Amino acid sequence: MANFTAEEKIFIARLYLEGTHSYLELQKLYNVSYPMIQGWVRLYQIQGDEGFKKSYTSYSAEFKMDVLNYMIEKGTSSYDAAAIFNISSPSLVRTWRINFHAGGFDALIPKKKGRTSMEKRKLAEGSVEVLEERIKQLEMENAYLKKLNALVQMQEKLHPTLKRK
Repeated sequence: MANFTAEEKIFIARLYLEGTHSYLELQKLYNVSYPMIQGWVRLYQIQGDEGFKKSYTSYSAEFKMDVLNYMIEKGTSSYDAAAIFNISSPSLVRTWRINFHAGGFDALIPKKKGRTSMEKRKLAEGSVEVLEERIKQLEMENAYLKKLNALVQMQEKLHPTLKRK
């Protein structure tokens, strides 16, 4: 099944509403499932051309709950609820319903996307001085280890029978 542009979806919905084609004819002609065409027709009937505009909306937990309550009270399907509330996809509504039944209201709360930010460490007063002191300490330690290594090598040259483990 191919992806359809908004114009193609509107065209197919109009063909059905004008009575020139049945669902079955459109299904065969455009290789689209019956529920998909039915959803496009409902969306076009309720919202017209505006219903097919892409929206990248993040929905609040309260809005999701309102949609689910409406579905329960009115007995509507996820296709109808998506069309009425201008939700981009009926599968999104079905996902909300599944999540709500599995985890309650908390499962509807949107989660932040992306990487979690690391807390920035606050540098203490005089931190530059502290860091400079640490550098000096490490330089002295490095110099000590170099001298120790030189002494060990010299001792191994003088006494080749004594070797370190």
